Amino acid sequence: MKKHFLTGKEIERFRDHLRQDEKSENTQEKYIRDVTAFVAYANGREITKETVIAYKRNLIETGYAVRSINSMLASLSSLFSFFGWYELRVKTLKVQQQVFCPEEKELTKTEYERLCRAAEKKQNKRLYMLLQTICGTGIRVSELPFITVEAVRKGEATALLKGKTRRIFIVRSLQKKLLRYASGQQITTGSVFVTRTGKPMSRTNIWREMKSLCLEAEVNPEKVFPHNLRHLFARVFYGIEKDIARLADILGHSSINTTRIYMISTGTEHRQRMERMRLII
Repeated sequence: MKKHFLTGKEIERFRDHLRQDEKSENTQEKYIRDVTAFVAYANGREITKETVIAYKRNLIETGYAVRSINSMLASLSSLFSFFGWYELRVKTLKVQQQVFCPEEKELTKTEYERLCRAAEKKQNKRLYMLLQTICGTGIRVSELPFITVEAVRKGEATALLKGKTRRIFIVRSLQKKLLRYASGQQITTGSVFVTRTGKPMSRTNIWREMKSLCLEAEVNPEKVFPHNLRHLFARVFYGIEKDIARLADILGHSSINTTRIYMISTGTEHRQRMERMRLII
């Protein structure tokens, strides 16, 4: 049986494959980061099934979350499939479906409002509008560059990512605020949210600016990241419409099962529902 080794050359071949497969830049970076971590663990040794199993065990013992481990193993499986090393793939860990999510993880509407007020108090107009744009449309942070002046004027943006096109509606109140903001920043065309050099803001910059509001807004930093604004949009929408199929379309999910993850209630909400059952005599 042919022996398998991973070097920088193989990683670059895999990176080229990801580009040819039109994976997003964030996905490419994530896959390469996971593969590089595994290569560092292997430390030049021959790659065998036992090596991968030992790596999986090491991730568990190190304390990584189950979803993180499965994500890293998925990256390796993609690499092994590309090279035809199918015998090296290992099973992912089973994830028990959550009945409710921890309160310390989910951002509430009140906390979101405090973050907006903190950004306004800091006179960070860009961040103030960015928070409302993500939360008010339910977009992914990677879709933010598609919020252009032209799209805002139209009241609708078209995002093209991973070979998929989807429409993003911009409500009138947000439309007015964004046009006012763009005019004040002398942004007449292209992406509304840009750096001083005119480039679209990166995920890292957005993440860092959001974290800077936590102390002022008195919000747990573990709750403050762009995707939690999308979760809040989903929960508020579902609370009004109770239509998970329509919500899946709005969020751009290809599977309703993905949308269901967004609908997991907090422990407090779950406890209140149990109290209303009144089954204790």
